[in-house]
Amino acid sequence: MDIDRRDFMQIAMALGLIGATGGGTNLFAGEAGKEKIKSLTFSDIVEFEAKGKATILHICDLHAHIKPLYWREPSTLISAKNLVGTPGFICGDSFLKHYDIKAGSLDQYFDTHNNFADLAKKFGKMGGISHMKPIIDHVKKERGEKNVLLLDSGDTWQGTAVALKTKGEAIVDAQNYLGVDVMVGHWEFTYGKERVMELIKKLKGEFISQNVLDNDAFSDTFEESVFPPYTIKEIGGAKIGIIGQSFPFTSTANPKRFTENWSFALRHDSLQEHVDHLRKKEKVDCIVVLSHDGFSVDQELAKKVKGVDFILSGHTHDPSPEPIIVNDTVIIISGSHGKYIGRLDLDIKDKKVAGYNFKLIPVASNLIPADKAGDELIAKAYKPFDKELNEVLGTTKGILYKRDTFYSTFDSLIGQAIQDKVKSDIVFTPGYRWGTTVLPGGDILKDNVYEMTAITYPEVYTFDLKGSVIAKLMEDIADNVFNANPLLQQGGDMSRLTGASYSIKIDAKSGERISDFKIGGKPIDVKKTYRVSSWGGNLQSVGENMDKETPAVYEVVSDYIRAKKVIDIPLESNVKVLDYSCGCPAKGAKC
Repeated sequence: MDIDRRDFMQIAMALGLIGATGGGTNLFAGEAGKEKIKSLTFSDIVEFEAKGKATILHICDLHAHIKPLYWREPSTLISAKNLVGTPGFICGDSFLKHYDIKAGSLDQYFDTHNNFADLAKKFGKMGGISHMKPIIDHVKKERGEKNVLLLDSGDTWQGTAVALKTKGEAIVDAQNYLGVDVMVGHWEFTYGKERVMELIKKLKGEFISQNVLDNDAFSDTFEESVFPPYTIKEIGGAKIGIIGQSFPFTSTANPKRFTENWSFALRHDSLQEHVDHLRKKEKVDCIVVLSHDGFSVDQELAKKVKGVDFILSGHTHDPSPEPIIVNDTVIIISGSHGKYIGRLDLDIKDKKVAGYNFKLIPVASNLIPADKAGDELIAKAYKPFDKELNEVLGTTKGILYKRDTFYSTFDSLIGQAIQDKVKSDIVFTPGYRWGTTVLPGGDILKDNVYEMTAITYPEVYTFDLKGSVIAKLMEDIADNVFNANPLLQQGGDMSRLTGASYSIKIDAKSGERISDFKIGGKPIDVKKTYRVSSWGGNLQSVGENMDKETPAVYEVVSDYIRAKKVIDIPLESNVKVLDYSCGCPAKGAKC
């Protein structure tokens, strides 16, 4: 798709954007941009210092958002003291300072929560496949189509209504439209083994994973890889070995029934074996691990596995404008929800990587005219569901957002809706990282509710649970989220609680982090039995006296918004952090 200066200028001027671009960062920020905007072209977005002859484009954690959306980054992002303020655990002002990003810029809007609502009005929505495609096409035209690969780190098929209702097919159609060459998975597996295999057949690209094994002792393929562990691609005259690493904790993070008799793990030993094989037997020039481990876990992986040139990470949704280099392995991650396309140019000489250049290309959908074929694909996918999904359920006074370590307004809304319906004492909402954002004063569509809850196991369970079990459960969750060893963090933020509050000391000993735990405003009684509601997890398995009715969470929330009409959720969290005085501490846990 060719975009001329006139088309681009009309959109840019209509937005009233002001700013200058420098080195691909701080786009449209500051007074100096008043003159620059007059000559702004599409090339300003995709400007890149090309290197070598081979290019890898990278996307991750699309979560089925084929339409543009608003996505607010976290205002609280805390982990163990040794990890706080390091790439993967940076947000807000700390992020701006770390990457030298100017206030009011497109980068600030894409990468932080700072001044989000105002910048959203200035820059518009992010992502969308019909806006991603022109960037991909531009790079292929510049470099030559046979010299470019598009790699997908997974969490692609799940997260929206159209994905749920088509059992992932609409999203595979979108991947084929974008031209995805290779992918790995995580939430993909929640469609079940049979459906996963059906969708892989529909995918024009390859699905690889070295760390998913057949665990059925009666199978002919017992302890063999379920999927091809790697693939070899030739681009720009270079031979690239790509090894797949799907989410290693899938069978614990999601219901086991979806992947029964499949075994998931990190499997660093077998990964090393594949690296050695590709180097010695296949004689590849470059080795890429296409990963869904998570950004911090992949930094640990690079310490354990030798000979990997690049890790293209996913799962933790981090936008990282600069690569992380660990033991000569370069690690990149490209945000989430279609906000970015990572571009990695490789210079291959004498059978090895001699150099590279990398950039996150922002998919600023109001600045990139949509590809017509992409818009038609989206319209076709949504048409059977338009009436339901376009229903305006109500409006919100404040911002509804998802991502945060402890609390978010959209999760609070979900919890309130569940508690209102079933009258439970406490509601557990999972700390998923995917979703959407609704701006203050905005309409809440049924589609938005699905964007926060569209899973294949949406049942809301209500049951009895002892206070002692609840207290231990929260400590166990904290051990996962705040473990000092990234390899022991199985993903996700803290479960969100409605009807309860607590204080937490992140750096306390395991099992001693949480204090002042209150349910219904009163201190938790470990001997008391509480009425508990939960969804999206497995907590119901330890409960008793379960309600027969298990309504779908998206219907419970939709009914609640319809009844309330106007939603007003406070920004104040119900969790007090005792050892950090801010939500976005810098390295060394400094605020």
